Formats: sequence, structure tokens, C-alpha cells
Amino acid sequence: MDTSVLIGESIAAIEGDLAVSVASLAELQFGVLVAEEPAARAVRLQRLTRVQQRFTALPMDEAVAASYCQLAAATVRVGRQPRRRALDLVIAATAHAHGARLATLNVADVEHLADMIDIVNPTQGVVGGA
Repeated sequence: MDTSVLIGESIAAIEGDLAVSVASLAELQFGVLVAEEPAARAVRLQRLTRVQQRFTALPMDEAVAASYCQLAAATVRVGRQPRRRALDLVIAATAHAHGARLATLNVADVEHLADMIDIVNPTQGVVGGA
């Protein structure tokens, strides 16, 4: 699951085994650290804690690194800058390396990768897939 799904509201149940990337944990932790209001920080910390308790994050290993390179190259080929969405690409690469679907609310960020990875928007269903 992409971080957008982890922080989204009113997300429908997603079928299958669920997993998160270590990159999503990084994004969630960053959100806690930069929250300006104590109430927002508390909500974000509670969400992070729930995610950490429920999932063992999939690491960025050599397989994910290789997938990242493939997805980043595909991103360049369509005229986009992979650095602008590096963590999103790491999350997508984690799914790609594990042969999993990517659940995201930010389909526009990754729809150009639909021939390489299955993409699903939990609010709309399957968007595209390899």
C-alpha cells in the first residue's frame, strides 16, 4: 500500500495480503516530525504506531533497487522527473519486486507504469496492470 492509502479516509477494504514499504514508514515518520500542531502530531504518531504494529515493512533491498531503476527509467521515458517522486517510486518498486499490486490514491503519479505493475485505487478498483 502506498502512503496515500495509509493516511486516506474512508478507504474500502483491500482484498489479498497487505504490505507496506519501508519508504511508507519513512513518509509517515517524517509527517510526525514536521507536524506543527500538537493535535496533528498526535494523530500522525497514532497512525504510524498502528501501521508499525500491524505490518513488518518490506525493506529496500537489491531486488527493490533493481525495480526502482526500471521504474525510474520508464518515468524518464515519458518525460517525467523521477527525483520529484522518488519515495513514491520506491514504494512502487517494492510492489514490483514482490510481484504485488500497488494500492494508491495517487494513480496519476504512477499510471505511466501500468504496463509494468498492477495498480489499484481502493476507491475505484483496478486501474491498470502488467
